[in-house]
Amino acid sequence: MTWALLPAAGSGRRFGGEVPKQYLRAAGKPLIEHALDALLSHPGVAGVVVALSADDAHWPGWTRLHGKPVVACTGGGERADSVLAALHALPETIADGELLLVHDAARPNLRAGDIAKLIDAAGACADGAILAAPVRDTLKRAAADATIAATEPRDGLWRALTPQAFRRGLLRRALEGAKAAGIAVTDEAMAVERLGLRPLLVEGREDNLKVTTPADLALAEFLLARRA
Repeated sequence: MTWALLPAAGSGRRFGGEVPKQYLRAAGKPLIEHALDALLSHPGVAGVVVALSADDAHWPGWTRLHGKPVVACTGGGERADSVLAALHALPETIADGELLLVHDAARPNLRAGDIAKLIDAAGACADGAILAAPVRDTLKRAAADATIAATEPRDGLWRALTPQAFRRGLLRRALEGAKAAGIAVTDEAMAVERLGLRPLLVEGREDNLKVTTPADLALAEFLLARRA
């Protein structure tokens, strides 16, 4: 029984504006609704836990979408805190060996094919798996004065996407261990890597973009409109 976790307690400070970015609209719906639709419309996903900020005034109060349960809980100040809160809010029937998908609330263009590939790969690997895309651009390292200090090799480099898929017990152990060590992990795979494990990289679509700037929102609007 695969459930998804959606950390959505962020304020979207980098984006700017009064509305948290996960509630900005594209193609007629908030970004978070697109993300939930993508997850819950997939036959391999049984339900979702959404971690919200304590003062979230925008959450519409969904309890079911696509005939599947949507559970809301209060998240934390950092992404890892929200994912941990969502882990604790999962139904008790979800065993430690069950697979979980962690997805960004502001990543609205997730495709069913990528979900299926990820579930298959993570189900076959005890260390889990993440969607990712190979780095194709030339990478430059900047000096303090914004000049180019070096050109970095891109061989073997990938951009981490979401969802990221891990078994419940492993994900909890990894996130709790990083928190106890005072390490702020930027994604779930980083926490798992700290345990000496090696999650699989599963190549996903590069249009599975995360909205962080107004330009990203415009691109998401275009991509979602084309799909519609």
